[in-house]
Amino acid sequence: MTAYTVDTVIEAPRQLVYDIFADRENNGNFLPVQTRLETPGTVERQGVGAVHFLGIGPVGVREQITELVPGQRISYKVVGGVPVKSHTGQIEFSDAGTGTRVVYTMDSEPKLPVPEPVLRAGLKALITTFVNGAKKEATRKANS
Repeated sequence: MTAYTVDTVIEAPRQLVYDIFADRENNGNFLPVQTRLETPGTVERQGVGAVHFLGIGPVGVREQITELVPGQRISYKVVGGVPVKSHTGQIEFSDAGTGTRVVYTMDSEPKLPVPEPVLRAGLKALITTFVNGAKKEATRKANS
């Protein structure tokens, strides 16, 4: 299993930042991929059990929300679309002065042999793209 973590501060209130990350259905508004809800959650539309597609056209991954602690944590696992034995993500939120500390970790175990440095670089690129998009979205929303 290979893991990668990004620990950063987004200069926006925690609830706003959490809401941006938790609204997986609309993350395509600021990411270079399309996103859509495929299966609603068991209690809330985008809550635990919800499955979201992230990709381009028909090619992409399906992520299932496994835990939501409002304002604090989002956890998910990949349930389709890539050859992995296991891939999970966890995003934690806490106050950081006037902003929000975001700690985003992905753990992945591919089915095919992939050198660890290559896999880590891929995880870094995924998390960095998401976090940078969320930072821009948070700035946009905080200033509107």
